[in-house]
Amino acid sequence: MAVLLTKDSKIICQGFTGAQGTFHSERALEYNTNIVGGVTPEKGGSTHLNVPVFNTVAEAKKATECNASGVFVPPPFAADAILEAVEAELDLVVCITDGIPTSDMQRVRREMKGSKTRLVGPNCPGVLTPGVGKIGIIPGHICKPGRIGVVSRSGTLSYESAVQTAELGQSTIIGIGGDPVNGTNFVDALELFLKDDETDGIVLIGEIGGTAEIEGADFIKTWGQSLKKPVAAFVAGAAAPKGRKLGHAGAIVNSGAETADAKKDALRSAGVEVSDTITKIGDAMRKAMRS
Repeated sequence: MAVLLTKDSKIICQGFTGAQGTFHSERALEYNTNIVGGVTPEKGGSTHLNVPVFNTVAEAKKATECNASGVFVPPPFAADAILEAVEAELDLVVCITDGIPTSDMQRVRREMKGSKTRLVGPNCPGVLTPGVGKIGIIPGHICKPGRIGVVSRSGTLSYESAVQTAELGQSTIIGIGGDPVNGTNFVDALELFLKDDETDGIVLIGEIGGTAEIEGADFIKTWGQSLKKPVAAFVAGAAAPKGRKLGHAGAIVNSGAETADAKKDALRSAGVEVSDTITKIGDAMRKAMRS
């Protein structure tokens, strides 16, 4: 069944005719993703990449019955694009845009309370279900259909995880992004994979900064034996000094609880097989599945 992105997904792209929207929609269509339309204000009624263009998400939904969107809108307008999709009651919105002001995302979080929409991102590589489709920038050719769920704060390391678990294959890859205010966190993704009958194991890729990995570890500790699935993890940034920033706004070490070592300890205490190097994450997953 996979999670988030399935054979029933009907996808639109917001910012469709822009450079990024065009490039990544082309890649998604090549991957046989079911893109049914695109949204660019004032270009409604035209076609782009042989797909209809609409002025608004509401118009696109009425015409195509779309239920998911990928957002490739520039940072100053991305929050409003997300909320437009939320107002149209799409099931899934994946925001790839980086550089969105934190205050804008705080507004998005407030206005999304009580909505039916699942937001992934912003500043994320997106979601890919091998053999089904993708929303975002994850390269399709490195992913293989299988039964390992991958959730990652880092885009590049999610790609490496796909390569390292190619022998096992992936059910779905979720890049949650590294911004301090985002839509889907580790707990959310772990819960989705835990409930998915076609996911047998989970790879979690974290990094320094914030407490999302520790919250994920605490959630794993609550799993009963009848539900528990093997989890392997890697936490990037072990050599970074306090206060050092990586590539994400959320990857800043401000306290002892936000270091790589603290996160690895928390994950190990939850029974997670933690790898000290990303190149061994596939081995860690296989070891966890044998335990």
